[in-house]
Amino acid sequence: MRTGRSFSRPSARFEQLPTVLVLCEDLKSSKKYLEDLAKHFRANIKVKFVHCGKTDPLGIVNEAKTQRKSFEQIYCVIDRDSHDNFEQALDVARGAGIKTIVSYPCFEYWLILHFGYNRKPYRSAGVKSAGDQVMSDLKKIPIMANYLKGTNDNLFKSLGIQRYSDAKTISARILAEAKDLGEHNPSTQIHELGLVIEKLSAPQPIEAVV
Repeated sequence: MRTGRSFSRPSARFEQLPTVLVLCEDLKSSKKYLEDLAKHFRANIKVKFVHCGKTDPLGIVNEAKTQRKSFEQIYCVIDRDSHDNFEQALDVARGAGIKTIVSYPCFEYWLILHFGYNRKPYRSAGVKSAGDQVMSDLKKIPIMANYLKGTNDNLFKSLGIQRYSDAKTISARILAEAKDLGEHNPSTQIHELGLVIEKLSAPQPIEAVV
């Protein structure tokens, strides 16, 4: 004979996925790449990418602060490059509990890592910024010769999942080295955001409640 307890609904066995907001600096390739990455892992429903019209790190972080009540997790994807308010942006983000995903000097360094290990530092030279130097190296790679910011549709798909996986491994290694040396140029945290997106692709199991 069943007791009243035996007729009760079983407890949830999976955690509810958090609502996540990712803010990018503008409509550059980083936004398109990350959107395609989320779609690949079928995590786009729970991840929202917003072009907030702010093109500097502090502007992105301040925009994120206005969204805190609407999302459980917020990530700001920003470039170090030559932004004057970069350090201020990091301080504000830490104080507000907002995660920054930083590339030194820029997102395109992450793309270079799809093709192998590279710890060459990038610095301004003449009229070229550190980001310009990264772009020059990226375009030396044959299949990236025609790369232009903001005009590369299907960038994630064209690079392929294997190169993405390789870049994650290389990027994690380089970031660890950068922290040990106390020199973040060059390094990137894009792989960390990639892992977040992958985790959002499937419910996370929790212990059953007896």
